[in-house]
Amino acid sequence: MPPPTIAQEDVQNLLEHIVPRIEDHIQSQKNTERKIPFVLGLTGLQGSGKSTWTDTLVQSLNEVHNYKTINISLDDLYHDHDDLVRIRTENSSNKLLQTRGQPGTHDTKLAVEFFASVADVNSETLIPSFDKSLFNGEGGRASREKWNRANAGTTIDIVVFEGWCVGFSPLDESDIRRKWSEGSQNKSTAKFPTETLKEHSIEHLVCVNENLREYCDLFMGPRHFNFLVHLDTDDLVNVYEWRIQQEHALLAKTGSGMTDLEVVKFVKGYMSAYELYLDQLRSGFFRFGYSDSGKGQLRIILDQERKVTKMISY
Repeated sequence: MPPPTIAQEDVQNLLEHIVPRIEDHIQSQKNTERKIPFVLGLTGLQGSGKSTWTDTLVQSLNEVHNYKTINISLDDLYHDHDDLVRIRTENSSNKLLQTRGQPGTHDTKLAVEFFASVADVNSETLIPSFDKSLFNGEGGRASREKWNRANAGTTIDIVVFEGWCVGFSPLDESDIRRKWSEGSQNKSTAKFPTETLKEHSIEHLVCVNENLREYCDLFMGPRHFNFLVHLDTDDLVNVYEWRIQQEHALLAKTGSGMTDLEVVKFVKGYMSAYELYLDQLRSGFFRFGYSDSGKGQLRIILDQERKVTKMISY
């Protein structure tokens, strides 16, 4: 399946929610020396088309609205290969940390340094890059010479920050225990399981939750964003379908790719997080303490073909 085609009408509807807020943000700093970029988060389920939506937004904001916009993926903030191996080894019983992806596999120091640099007009901003093809597909950080750069002396108006768990907020441990106890073991045996919490110990879920808490404190909580776009669906089974379609397309194009069973295993690695955190995100990322902040959220609901069926503004 080719990358999703985003209807121009949907792009325009999204921009109508965002551009006035960007302009207000820029105007509010007109007479200040330190220009803090407008941080636009974009979160979405596996296979929902985050990269395509990000590229479309960046192009429109730069070429149509004449803003200086850069983007970064949470994936590009992964630890380097050796540290990923160390994390995997030190947490050998925790299935959630055996591959990159979950909170705990990203370099928080690098993330903080990046977001500090975009607010410093006199500092050159280096945009980290992670190469998933290195080390036989285990991945490793690309050399700094290959990182994109935003020239010093140029104000960055907007940073688009995309990632699968951007917008997730940590839970109290009691809530994790409640969700775990209410979870169904039987549904995890379905062809496309959407209830998988019982496949993990509570301690391992709590470990990742605490890593997420650190992320939110340092660079990924509501106070760090001005607006959040959430690519969602009304049926989590679609995540499996989307990723299988993507792998079939990759196989046809390159001759290599995951089997359907490998895709299901891959998606299952993320499903527990959706089970824990999606309800909160759907209730509103900025719902506590930000009612008068000018921050906003747009939930975009996609069907099985990744077409927009509804946009919900918060």
